[in-house]
Amino acid sequence: MSAPAYGVLRPVTETASVLLENNPSSMTLEGTNSWVLRAAPDVPAVVVDPGYRDLEHLELLAATGEVELVLLTHFHPDHAEGAPWFAERVGAPVRAFDPSLCISSKSFVDGEVISAGGLSIRVLHTPGHTGDSVSLVLDGQVLTGDTILGRGTTVLHDLGDYLRSLRKLIELPAATLGLPGHGPELPDLATTAREYLAHREQRLDQVRSALQTLGADATPRQVVEVVYADVDRALWAPAELSVQAQLDYLRSEDQG
Repeated sequence: MSAPAYGVLRPVTETASVLLENNPSSMTLEGTNSWVLRAAPDVPAVVVDPGYRDLEHLELLAATGEVELVLLTHFHPDHAEGAPWFAERVGAPVRAFDPSLCISSKSFVDGEVISAGGLSIRVLHTPGHTGDSVSLVLDGQVLTGDTILGRGTTVLHDLGDYLRSLRKLIELPAATLGLPGHGPELPDLATTAREYLAHREQRLDQVRSALQTLGADATPRQVVEVVYADVDRALWAPAELSVQAQLDYLRSEDQG
């Protein structure tokens, strides 16, 4: 695998380029993908997820050209923390699903179409990773934030929401390109969403099986030690969050 190209704007499609922030970790993979969208070189851009308040990265992002609008896929700091500084630097408003993240503009409405950068960008509310997570649909491509990553699986806040979000993404046309918040592009997002759904259903079956052994009141940590025994222990803490979401989902099913 070649070394990540930090600080270099990489064209991905005719309308989307990516600037990779130098913040690699087990959670962010190679780093945060800050997306620069524009219909043509001579029109202002839409920037999605500026990343942390990393001034070196944000200055490089500002140097890519005039910016009309900043969009956030969700509130996590590796996507949104730098947005206020960046928005002031380039003189652009910020929009997000969470009104508290917006600057000089209003929050998203599910299904609305944003006209900016010479593009029409449709907002798809895809909660699960967080309650405010959105995917952004344009020109046969979808920016997924952390709802679907370029590699591996994402940490969950609400499994029921997440399964519904995956089913929305499965309905996308074949060969729709996925542009994730971390990791490489996905050549067929609907196919990846189906694989994610199958994986989540498999994990649910594993959790159900673990509960039969551990007891219905087992803690997330106890379940992780059984279900994620083959996973690097460095990832057990975030795995606990996903297991908690799975337990909440299964227990709500039982109560229902």
